[in-house]
Amino acid sequence: MPSNLGLYIEDNLIKYAKVSKEKDKIKIDSFGIKFYSNISQAIKQVIEETYSYKTPISINLREETYQYFNMFSLLNKKDLEKAIKLEFESYCTEKGYNPNSLETRYAIVNDTQDTEKIKVINVSENKIELNKILQRLEGYRVGMVAPLSMSIPNIVGTLDGRENVLVVNIEDKTTITKIINGNVCGIETLDEGSRTVLESINLKENSYSKAYEICQNTTIYTTEVQDFVEEQSRYLEDIMPTLYNIVGKVQKLINESTDTINKVYITGTLATVNNIDLYFQEYLGKVKCEILKPYFVQNMVKEVNVKEYIEVNSAISLALMGLGEGIKGINFKKNTLNDSLAKISIGKKDGKGSNKKGGISFSFNDFQDKLSRGEMSLVRSFASLLIFVIIFSVFSVLLTGQIRDKQLEVDGIIGSISSQIQMVNSDMSKLDSKTAQYSTLISDLQAVNEKISDMNASKNLIPNLLNQIMNVVDETVQIASIENTTDKHIVIVAKSYRYPGLGYFKTRLKTNNILQNVVSGSSMKQDGVISVTIEGDLP
Repeated sequence: MPSNLGLYIEDNLIKYAKVSKEKDKIKIDSFGIKFYSNISQAIKQVIEETYSYKTPISINLREETYQYFNMFSLLNKKDLEKAIKLEFESYCTEKGYNPNSLETRYAIVNDTQDTEKIKVINVSENKIELNKILQRLEGYRVGMVAPLSMSIPNIVGTLDGRENVLVVNIEDKTTITKIINGNVCGIETLDEGSRTVLESINLKENSYSKAYEICQNTTIYTTEVQDFVEEQSRYLEDIMPTLYNIVGKVQKLINESTDTINKVYITGTLATVNNIDLYFQEYLGKVKCEILKPYFVQNMVKEVNVKEYIEVNSAISLALMGLGEGIKGINFKKNTLNDSLAKISIGKKDGKGSNKKGGISFSFNDFQDKLSRGEMSLVRSFASLLIFVIIFSVFSVLLTGQIRDKQLEVDGIIGSISSQIQMVNSDMSKLDSKTAQYSTLISDLQAVNEKISDMNASKNLIPNLLNQIMNVVDETVQIASIENTTDKHIVIVAKSYRYPGLGYFKTRLKTNNILQNVVSGSSMKQDGVISVTIEGDLP
């Protein structure tokens, strides 16, 4: 039964899952999460604990970027590859990148808006970063290096051709994979993710593993979930801003999509926060939201809580890709001679387990008697063969020496060319530095102009808001603070001795169109006074 070890690695954290497959039956042999300060030592421990010394390993890229090209569907494979290469070189020229420093792979999907065209998803990774990944696993059997955003659909399973979904994977960074008609057709990457939250909590607790555990035990307060525990909600201020930005991006993608999105799957480290699916559902309305569970776990023995599998979804998806599931042709690991030799079995044994030696054997006693004519002929043939082998070996050594000399000469020329290239790169770096300075100055000027425009535009927003709130606030409700956090987003902290007064106040904000997208945030009760945070956007 073939197996594969999936490793999802980010700063301070490794998620791993060893998965085996026999025909259509998939089994998770072992899995877990490991926090580390020494990455090499942590990888070694995972290999030892999962007994994966000779098991192929699949690992994630870290700094990949995505480009999208539209091509005519009638192009043959050779012309298509040339067209993709030209498009990528043009993209690099526009961005000021060196295409030779980037490793690329691509996937092709049908264009849902134009049947005569196809869409190319090009994935590029810096070769230096790719080598760092491979060096970490030097000495182990690496079989797959792939982008996580394109492996995570492996655990969704087969989709109905009419069902379009978004897979929101909130790991170190957040990736949103768009699946239309059963095919991956786009990836959005957000720098905000679990790293932002874990580092914020880590500053308070001084423990990365405890920060992870806190996320697991934290419950989001929503309009549907009124019961809360103060201890669980004290870290919401570290979690909610990141989730708010992520759900805002998801909402924007759904609204801008030309294809109807039917469902949103949530996975990754922050998917372990309780009620995160309800929080997403509150913002996304009619689009169904749910936590992503591996499609095959229903057929497995119910000895493990499904939530524990969900925590390592990323590692499971990479292992499945190593077992041949999902999108083909996006493996960034090149096959080497060692990879080929690993598949060759050398030294077959006979049925008793001992090696049989073939050939002709001679003993000293064979020459004691007079040799017959046939025996003399055999000796001459053997001597001729021996001389031929010696001559062939001598010529091989001479030829090898000449090849080595030529190789040294070629290496010298390559070194000279590399030196010239470094000089050119140095000049380009200086030019890029000046360009960056001018770009910074322009950006600063634009930021000042935008700030002035925003100040003029929002000059009267807060006074008007205060007048409107004054007309709808209940006498039992006290407004503790009103804050304009970003753009037109308003955060109100209201206090009352009774929940109904706070509920009526929130409802009036909605019905009187004082605020839009009104949701309740964290709340707490102290000395009989209930404090609730209400968020919304000015119309």
